[in-house]
Amino acid sequence: MSQTAAHEEPELIQLLTPEGEFKEHPDYPLEISAEEIRALYRDLVLVRRVDSEAVSLQRQGELGLWASLLGQEAAQIGSGRALRPDDMAFPSYREHGVAWCRGIEPKELLGMFRGVTNGGWDPHEYGFHLYTIVIGSQALHATGYAMGVQRDGAVGEDGTAVISYFGDGATSQGDTNEAFNFASVNNAPVVFFCQNNQWAISEPLERQARVPIYRRAAGFGFPGVRVDGNDVLACLAVTRAALDNARTGQGPTLIEAFTYRMGAHTTNDDPTRYRDAAELDEWKAKDPIMRVRNHLELYELADEAFFTRIDEEADKVGEMVRTQCRSMADPEPLEIFHEVYAEPNVHIDRQRSEFADYLASFEGAGAEGGR
Repeated sequence: MSQTAAHEEPELIQLLTPEGEFKEHPDYPLEISAEEIRALYRDLVLVRRVDSEAVSLQRQGELGLWASLLGQEAAQIGSGRALRPDDMAFPSYREHGVAWCRGIEPKELLGMFRGVTNGGWDPHEYGFHLYTIVIGSQALHATGYAMGVQRDGAVGEDGTAVISYFGDGATSQGDTNEAFNFASVNNAPVVFFCQNNQWAISEPLERQARVPIYRRAAGFGFPGVRVDGNDVLACLAVTRAALDNARTGQGPTLIEAFTYRMGAHTTNDDPTRYRDAAELDEWKAKDPIMRVRNHLELYELADEAFFTRIDEEADKVGEMVRTQCRSMADPEPLEIFHEVYAEPNVHIDRQRSEFADYLASFEGAGAEGGR
């Protein structure tokens, strides 16, 4: 590829303009009912409310940390709703929208960030793996899982596909690139879903890549596509096609969802220190929720009563999130040693005993629970 070609403006798959107009795409046809679009709008609004409540709870000292998805709702809901029940998703730590689509209650996420659980949910029950803090490692986990699916013969039109979520910063990690290579040479049924939100904490995209991220796939021998990450319909259509290709033996795909992190990287971050307000204002005009609302209003697919009902439901969800978070009980201190290994382990037993003695050394502290 020439230097000129490398800097050509890439195609952006878009089905829904910021003004709400629907545009068909020849490669990604989407048959969707008004009811389904209204359901996607509900997902977007409720997930954003969960997110905003969690940010507020962290500011109030109820959570230790929170990684906001503000601005990335369409990428997560669109791709999440493309998954089938038997598919498996491997998230990073910001995929609250995908978790919502997989049936995980917000309290499960809050418990982890509050520090009252020693793990989380059952990945196999929900088809959604545990959150991953080590940047990029989930891409390898997903690839290994996909290779296992392949070798177990759980593929075909009704088979299992795997998806891995990560950000633009993770594409600079060795684990992610190794996953690309393993997936390619094994033709593994995995989709790599990069939410390119323009910033790897305070590092801008131009410091991460000289070419659009989706073009990296070509170097590993599989297709890549860039989708408008603020367009929930495009994210749904593109991800659904990639998952279908994966499960039917056509190998991996890299999807670059071109979006924007409208909030901080986490609640420990201050984005005003490294990016301009004008950039944020530009992306606010592309808000993924307003885009769907514009569409529903433009095509007269929903009335004002519908939007009022969703807002009222969001208020109830917000209240539920606050109540559940504040009512979570702290775990017994020695529970951290439970289920570290499937079988009894002398080293864990020794550590548990030593920690029980340590707790007992404080006035009023007992060693109960040292089982």
